[in-house]
Amino acid sequence: MSPSLSSVPRLVIAAPSSGSGKTTVATGLMAAFAARGLAVSPHKVGPDYIDPGYHALATGRVGRNLDAYLCGPELVGPLFLHGARGCDIAVVEGVMGMFDGAAGEGELASTAHVAKLLGAPVVLVVDASSQSRSVAALVHGFASWDPEVRVGGVILNKVASDRHEELLREALESAGVPVFGVLRRVAQVDTPSRHLGLVPVAERRAAAVDAVAAMGAQVAAGCDLEGLLGLARGAGALACAAWDAAEVLDSSPPPPLPAPTLGAAAPRPPLRPERPRPQTPDGLVVAVAGGPAFTFSYAEHSELLAAAGADVVVFDPLRDEQLPDGTRGLVIGGGFPEVYASELSANEPLRKAVAALAEGGAPVAAECAGLLYLCRELDGQAMCGVLDARARMSGRLTLGYRDAVAVGDSVLAPAGTRMRGHEFHRTVVEPGAGAAPAWGVRAPAPRVEGFVQQGVHASYLHTHWASEPGVARRFVERCRTS
Repeated sequence: MSPSLSSVPRLVIAAPSSGSGKTTVATGLMAAFAARGLAVSPHKVGPDYIDPGYHALATGRVGRNLDAYLCGPELVGPLFLHGARGCDIAVVEGVMGMFDGAAGEGELASTAHVAKLLGAPVVLVVDASSQSRSVAALVHGFASWDPEVRVGGVILNKVASDRHEELLREALESAGVPVFGVLRRVAQVDTPSRHLGLVPVAERRAAAVDAVAAMGAQVAAGCDLEGLLGLARGAGALACAAWDAAEVLDSSPPPPLPAPTLGAAAPRPPLRPERPRPQTPDGLVVAVAGGPAFTFSYAEHSELLAAAGADVVVFDPLRDEQLPDGTRGLVIGGGFPEVYASELSANEPLRKAVAALAEGGAPVAAECAGLLYLCRELDGQAMCGVLDARARMSGRLTLGYRDAVAVGDSVLAPAGTRMRGHEFHRTVVEPGAGAAPAWGVRAPAPRVEGFVQQGVHASYLHTHWASEPGVARRFVERCRTS
């Protein structure tokens, strides 16, 4: 990508800590700006895959992640510009507290780090429910901690009364940071949570639409939208070009494919005819799992697959009894199969179709939820049986970034390939690795994990293919030759 100057009005929504109201404010701002007829580009700092679903509802555009750990700092600007093409304003929701990033890595992947990479002003969302004059000290500390981070204003959340608001505004005058909004507690903007955070949009679409509308109305009523738009327009140009899937593939040739070790291919089951879909010239269909049970997929993955020559078709393992017509490869991302274990198990025709596809040597890439779905069982419910492993819910949360290296050749990468990933689950797979593991991981303790067998690559690690675009081309080439 040749350097160019690009400028998109933009704001980063940050907070002193989790639970301050970033999602409410960010999603509400997106909805409020969109209601005014602006084209809004939604972004989320970090690997979170639930908030972008709410962002997409608010804006009508795909919610995209900006993760300086998974993709590297050098890709944050290009990926941002890719998502923001043709937009009037971009709103970037932060992660955790403003300066909280990858453990032991300083500022890396923090909201502050991404704000600096984007040259974007920060709006700090402060939970003011238990303070008055102390808010000035808090805001002053965040505004002055890193001179390279521009805190352009504050939105006060959970303000109790007019008198409380008056005290807060008086205190903040001394901090020299403008107050762009004051929000009171409003029950209808609350969104339900469970073991891994908010319930995804796909599982509660009607209620989520109402919640997003309520967030937009609350922010529009309580915030200075003109002032915030003016702040966003003050962001300077970025000295980089927008990321482009086809362009990066052209400049990132795939590593050589692994030698075939498939043996005789098992016959594939007949597939149910479906409605006509656009096809690539050679009809190479890559099926991508979606629906309520599989809600997590970075948009760039499908874009890279399409740029590599695949016809990407989304299907719902809860509803569809067969894979899409002509499926040559399968991608099963993250989600909540543990919530839908009985329904997934009941769809026996699809489970058998997935197993037959894998047994025939077709490429299958499965991450986290996809790994569980390929096991013999999940919490005692029969799954696809592609992997000789069992999965179950546990009381322990596994969470964090991971440095990984490919242990052996697979449909995604040759042995020795280094990628960064993220784990986020409350399940356990036994055994945790097959005879040919997917990845070697250094932290929190050295281990191998995941499964590579025939054309299957299954692992708990979520990876972002934009960091290693040759993965998509390699996968599609294997689809073409298997």
